[in-house]
Amino acid sequence: MNAVFHDRHAARRHFRAARNRLSPDARVAADQSLCAAIVDLIKEHEAQSVGVFLPNDGEPNLTAILQQAPQGTRFALPVLHPFSEGHLLFLRYDQQTPMRPNIYGIPEPELSVERVTPLSSMQLLFVPLVAFDAAGNRLGMGGGFYDRTLAAWQRGHLPNLRPIGVAYNEQRADALPHATWDVPLPAILTPDKLWQFPLKNV
Repeated sequence: MNAVFHDRHAARRHFRAARNRLSPDARVAADQSLCAAIVDLIKEHEAQSVGVFLPNDGEPNLTAILQQAPQGTRFALPVLHPFSEGHLLFLRYDQQTPMRPNIYGIPEPELSVERVTPLSSMQLLFVPLVAFDAAGNRLGMGGGFYDRTLAAWQRGHLPNLRPIGVAYNEQRADALPHATWDVPLPAILTPDKLWQFPLKNV
């Protein structure tokens, strides 16, 4: 069901609940569709460095792309930035990467200078979200981490990077409330479709 929301907290509650109501079978099928589409996007963009995320709170599970992506594709995961509060840093990731829980209990790679992957070196960044709307507005968990991290991209400073939201079909709204600091995305991938939105900097 799509709807118009005027309150961010109500929208967040609604779509988190919708995401978590997915049956195990429906979730597996949706994740398989998303992973196949992501691998196609990696090939289409000839992406060598790709930012992804591990599932939390019912988010899509994208770990299958580690085996399915073209050989040589490098992946990076977000970590809470150790020096710039409210921002994310990305570290190279594979299945042997040492992990630890962050302050929110979300697994992330252990901090290592050698594994730091600048956004400027990435071609694709797949972004989690709670909900999205017909204008490409993204509603996150409320911390603003991705909005701050993508602010430089929004200003045109990362021309080689294409951020793409990833969501289940059940996470789409007709309209969501948004603020001046929110960073809308140029595209959002669902199991059924790649939604694309006209933005000035893409």
